[in-house]
Amino acid sequence: MLPPFELEQYLLRHEHQTRVSLCASGLETLSLSELMHGGNPEFAALWGQTGLDYTHPQGAIALREAIAQQYQTLNAQQIGVFAGAAEAILCTLQGLLNPADHAVVVTPCYQSLFSIPASLCQVSTVSLREASDWQLELDRVQSALQPNTRVIIINFPNNPTGALPSAAVVFELVEMARKRGIYLFSDEVYRLMEIDPADRLPPVATLYERGISVSSLSKAYGLPGLRIGWVAAQAPEVLSRAIDIRHYTSICVNSPSEVLASLALRDGEAILARNLRQMRANLPVMDRFFERMSDHCRWVRPRGGCLGFPRYLRAETTDALCQSLLEATGVLILPGSLYGSYSPHFRIGFGKKGCVKALGQFERFLNTL
Repeated sequence: MLPPFELEQYLLRHEHQTRVSLCASGLETLSLSELMHGGNPEFAALWGQTGLDYTHPQGAIALREAIAQQYQTLNAQQIGVFAGAAEAILCTLQGLLNPADHAVVVTPCYQSLFSIPASLCQVSTVSLREASDWQLELDRVQSALQPNTRVIIINFPNNPTGALPSAAVVFELVEMARKRGIYLFSDEVYRLMEIDPADRLPPVATLYERGISVSSLSKAYGLPGLRIGWVAAQAPEVLSRAIDIRHYTSICVNSPSEVLASLALRDGEAILARNLRQMRANLPVMDRFFERMSDHCRWVRPRGGCLGFPRYLRAETTDALCQSLLEATGVLILPGSLYGSYSPHFRIGFGKKGCVKALGQFERFLNTL
């Protein structure tokens, strides 16, 4: 049985108190009018012709072809479209794992990457460590492997630390998995959001015949409301099993979202550039904030994504800090306890316009303690 989703429940409990989120997990969202460029005639015709019947369970071919362009060596038949990355993760892992299997999960991570496999089989975790600047330590992954290990689950750029390993480390990890025939499942929803584009990693699905890449339009493209995610994999059994599972969930993606997603990917470079400008402008402001607050917090600068995971130096847990900040200012940050054994840390986001103002409120609050 799946446990309660603590992070999402926390957000739900505190939404009514929040005036500004300083822990947002994505970039500025687009409106429909922005996405449609004020009524493009070509789009208007396509939109008017879109039927509202069931769509293909694997996703519209035009959308899968657009997604496949991000993967160079893959084709549309190796892409499966789901109702957000959340459904993609659920269906893929449920299709892969059985009670006799073992999974290795790199943490911290979005809760479903741990809770779903833990509901299906035995799980070992490999924790990223602040003392190592949140870098992936391959010797610890190797030590966690067991004879029945079926999958290694990673997420880079990491949620919530912003860590990003080198390409050399990823290639070594692929070879480690290949020697044992282990699937390598990679949550890549923050890919394309590197602080330095030169640090961008190739998708795992393009590197390895048992590599699985999951991504979506929610983060980098600022379109979480479309609920469009996907799985990319060379191994045909991965998608066939995942689609078998999704017959029990959404059955298919809704057709209006598929059309809007295709439009977004057509203009993807412009959308990404707009969104990333805000994120990259906010990060130096975040750096200066933590320099001033160095008596309160320790900051490991993220290398990708729009999240950081600083350590609070004045308590063993940040639960009380987050609650007091919310009550005093209406600013929301997330306690590290929502990510398991990371209680001294808190999650902070820098992808949105309100970040700078919220940081000022946070600084004034810390200075009163």
